[in-house]
Amino acid sequence: MNTAKLIKVFRAKQKLYQRDPVLFAKEVVGYEADVWQADTLRDLADPDCRRVSVRSGQGVGKTATEAIALLWFLSCFPFARVVATAPTRQQLNDVLWSEIAKWQAKSPMLNAILRWTKTYVFMTGMEKRWFAVARTATKPENMQGFHEENMLFIVDEASGVAEPIMEAILGTLSGPNNKLLLCGNPTKTSGTFYDSHTNAKIRPLYRSRRVSSRDVARTDKENIEMLERRYGKESNVVRVRVDGEFPLQEDDVFIPIHMLERSIKTDYEPRDNPLSIQIGVDVARFGDDKTVISYRVDEKVEFWQKRHGQDTMTTADKVIELGELLVKRYGWKYKIPVCVDDGGVGGGVVDRLARIKRSDPERFKWLEVMRIQFGKRIKHRNYHDTTTYMMGVLRKLLEDYEDDGTPKPVEIILPDDDDLIGQLSSRKYSMTEQSKQKVESKDEMKKRNLPSPDEADSVLLCVIPVRLKDNPKGGTKE
Repeated sequence: MNTAKLIKVFRAKQKLYQRDPVLFAKEVVGYEADVWQADTLRDLADPDCRRVSVRSGQGVGKTATEAIALLWFLSCFPFARVVATAPTRQQLNDVLWSEIAKWQAKSPMLNAILRWTKTYVFMTGMEKRWFAVARTATKPENMQGFHEENMLFIVDEASGVAEPIMEAILGTLSGPNNKLLLCGNPTKTSGTFYDSHTNAKIRPLYRSRRVSSRDVARTDKENIEMLERRYGKESNVVRVRVDGEFPLQEDDVFIPIHMLERSIKTDYEPRDNPLSIQIGVDVARFGDDKTVISYRVDEKVEFWQKRHGQDTMTTADKVIELGELLVKRYGWKYKIPVCVDDGGVGGGVVDRLARIKRSDPERFKWLEVMRIQFGKRIKHRNYHDTTTYMMGVLRKLLEDYEDDGTPKPVEIILPDDDDLIGQLSSRKYSMTEQSKQKVESKDEMKKRNLPSPDEADSVLLCVIPVRLKDNPKGGTKE
């Protein structure tokens, strides 16, 4: 069918599509909506519904739903304006906007009438009046200045959007067919997204729904079972990432899950010449434990390797492989602290690394091995031992606010890893007789049937402050 005929057929059914976005998805985009997706799209089309809020687990098809909603509203309503936003550029541009491009490309009809760019999708020939735009939710003014009779705001990862920005969005929605779609994992127990599901006064203003990863065919059920076995069905990592439930407020959890989720969803612009590099090595003690090697380049932490049953010789060799890769990648001319868990078999890794350096001091001049002991008693006014101190350092880097109450950016960006989030968000603490904080040891966590916090401890070794000669940030000129 040629373009003119496609447009004629579409225009003949446009009023029907306005009332039935599920039919639009099927006939125009070729998308078969799941039950929850169909219900959400129909809520948006309901003239009596202005605001829709969906909290969900992971992998349920949330991004596809947002993409279909944008394409439906933009193409079916005259002179429509759609604003899509998310807390981070990565989530907005690399995830949501790419999803929009994918589904537009599958539709001959939409390819005929719409044009896609990296930040705009617009009606052909009307790019100034009839369009969708991507705006990162970083400041309220990004959300202002949009006024049209037909307008849709889509807020992805809504739990992470700051309240001043949500207020700006809500203040913009004043037209007769102005709609709002909030979607996201329920990571935070405050704010507009939380209120839209829980506040008795606010919730009636929304069509709110919860979508569990258990109930959607497309999700990885083996991963769900693994998370339940490791961290418990009522753990916050399962509640948030699987069940689409808000986290429990546990007073004795050292690092709340919303801080971790905020960190992993923070944008990161790598420097060509980083300021600091550090490697962390948590060495397995028992058969079920993992040896985990991670590294940090400035604020960004990544996992290099996770292995069961790896001997100390191999672990040391893998550390050398990683270090030399980082030296080459960044042209690094300074020391790299390699912080190794020195308890138990970790001492063997330390000894092996020391021998390697002695064998060729010039080649391995970057290698600075640091022996770290978890659980060692220290003299500190707040923390009982080294493990608690390291957890405290990490929590400070993750916190939303300074000590005086002013907002602050994330200072460490963690990998999006279920085990890491589960281990950090389930680790509890108590107060000693000296009124100092003390987090659970590995053995105490295992008594609660929790797995060894191998990923978490490796990350702690990446963020523990180390002072090398001439450079307190972790590098020293030769």
